[in-house]
Amino acid sequence: MERSALPQGGRILLTGVTGQVGGDLLRILEPLGTVVAPSRAEMDLANADAVRETIRSLKPRWIVNPGAYTAVDKAESEPELAYAINAETVGAIGEEARAIGAGVIHFSTDYVFDGLGNSAYREADATGPMGVYGASKLAGEKALTESGVGHAIFRTSWVYAARGKNFLLTILKLARDREMLRIVADQHGAPTWSRDLARLTAEVIGQCEVAAQGRELTNVLADVGGIYHAAGAGETTWHGFAAEAVRLQQEKEPRARFAKIEAITTAEYPTPAKRPANSRMNCEKLADRFGWRMMDWRESLQKVLAEL
Repeated sequence: MERSALPQGGRILLTGVTGQVGGDLLRILEPLGTVVAPSRAEMDLANADAVRETIRSLKPRWIVNPGAYTAVDKAESEPELAYAINAETVGAIGEEARAIGAGVIHFSTDYVFDGLGNSAYREADATGPMGVYGASKLAGEKALTESGVGHAIFRTSWVYAARGKNFLLTILKLARDREMLRIVADQHGAPTWSRDLARLTAEVIGQCEVAAQGRELTNVLADVGGIYHAAGAGETTWHGFAAEAVRLQQEKEPRARFAKIEAITTAEYPTPAKRPANSRMNCEKLADRFGWRMMDWRESLQKVLAEL
């Protein structure tokens, strides 16, 4: 589909720029307009009033919000902070964006579901988060929707990249240091490359700008906005992801010694917060509405490993 840049002088306010998705967004959104990416010192997402002040001062055309409290286990002991960042501030973003007619792109998670389903979750399926992190993200979805702002919410899962802190980089490091790694094999989903999410975001903004020529952006998003699932294509487990990553890295370094990857159950690896057994997400709505298909996790894994 046709894409367009922002109108002259259009600004994009980007949060969470030090994160995996935020870092890729900073580079990929630049051709669309002026990207403003405040640091935490300049705009603390735990302070909704500070976020409101930034939006009122900047008056962006788009607000892209990958910034979040993502410490799943720690959230169980820090619920106030998790809700402040993942819910209260998201609601404030929606209210301020609506007041100036800006569009909002927000990122959410498979943790809004209970993970007990037997098939890939669709957008309209019943939610039921099992912990504070998922509950705070679901509260953020509701706050953004109830604000009345034109928006798109991308629920994703198992995000990783060649930079930052993530499962892939941790596994590759540990695989060099240990003889055996025991990885959970009964949680099902698909890894999602942060750059794929960033490219999707640019595509959606570009398509909306084309449709907004002669129309209000708010009206465009009223037609095409809402909740979308945007996770890597295909299916695996954490064990399958780790085993494939180590296998491919071994091919790159045939003389190196890597750990054996042993499969275990969730019960054998207890954590403060429960993990969903089923994180599979149906992304057909995204393909139907925007013509975008998420990259298969095996393909993205090869591309990320090539960057290391």
